[in-house]
Amino acid sequence: MYSPFHQLRKPVDQQNALENVSQFPAHLVPGRTIAAAAVNEDSCEFGSPKYFALCGLGGIVSCGLTHTMVTPLDLVKCRLQVDPAKYKNLINGFKVTMADEGVRGLAKGWAPTAMGYSIQGLGKFGLYEYFKILYADLLGEENAYYWRTSLYLAASASAELFADVGLVSFESIKVKIQTTPGFANTMREAVPKMLKQEGVSAFFKSLVPLWMRQIPYTMMKFACFERTVELIYAHVVPKPRADCSKGEQLIVTFAAGYIAGVFCAVVSHPADTLVSKLNQEKGASSIDVLKKIGFGGLWKGLGPRIIMIGTLTALQWFIYDSVKVTLNIPRPLPPAPPKTKSE
Repeated sequence: MYSPFHQLRKPVDQQNALENVSQFPAHLVPGRTIAAAAVNEDSCEFGSPKYFALCGLGGIVSCGLTHTMVTPLDLVKCRLQVDPAKYKNLINGFKVTMADEGVRGLAKGWAPTAMGYSIQGLGKFGLYEYFKILYADLLGEENAYYWRTSLYLAASASAELFADVGLVSFESIKVKIQTTPGFANTMREAVPKMLKQEGVSAFFKSLVPLWMRQIPYTMMKFACFERTVELIYAHVVPKPRADCSKGEQLIVTFAAGYIAGVFCAVVSHPADTLVSKLNQEKGASSIDVLKKIGFGGLWKGLGPRIIMIGTLTALQWFIYDSVKVTLNIPRPLPPAPPKTKSE
């Protein structure tokens, strides 16, 4: 798949060799990760099915691992949203949970979290790379560069639309386990109970609120991250990205990821609260929940979520870039203005 507006830079000897291979495109949309200083050959062709599969694998590792790691924080955040009278703040939430259920209680919902967000990560990152190239091809080289923020937003929204279909049932199970006292301790206990009480709809009733939460979140996650990386290299780092070590590049990745994560948490939090309440209350609709908790109730638990999502997003980009480096996946540098015909 050809993509018109970024050049994959390599050491001079490799670049000269590549330019002699007619089928290798010179200008590429950013695969968006670290530009490795090493001279290793790429493990696949940019934009090939293998490229997208490996990007999806990076998404599985980054999303599945990070979301599972923060399960205790996610559990307390959900309980703050659905029962603020009992769980008054983050620290109190941890204390009350451990007093009621012990330390093991903090791990409730880890299995559906691991499975659901691994599936979501596959779609989120793999399809983002696919749609980014597809839309750039449609726009053309010059438009793809000057409209790159809109391109990032459109590609990430398209990817998340599909990724959430794979996530929603696992998210419903997770929230039910974490927010309904005495309902179930494991995924194996929860699934048959949910089927018996509400049927198959129990696993998919929160899909639209999940889209409302995840699509704005993902649009901010990718677009803000991509542009923040550009700004950091342009105005903060005192040397070109190509001259930075892998460690220095990873520091930039983590910093840009955390900045993006803070914005992600704020724009997606009301819908996150809605998802938690919907999965807690049997038979409730989004309108019922909104009437019950009001506008102010939609913002309960924002502080813990900023901490969680900021850390989560930073770690996800860090891991995703590390996977790309490890597997020698093509890693273009940040975008540069296209050359004019006179140049």
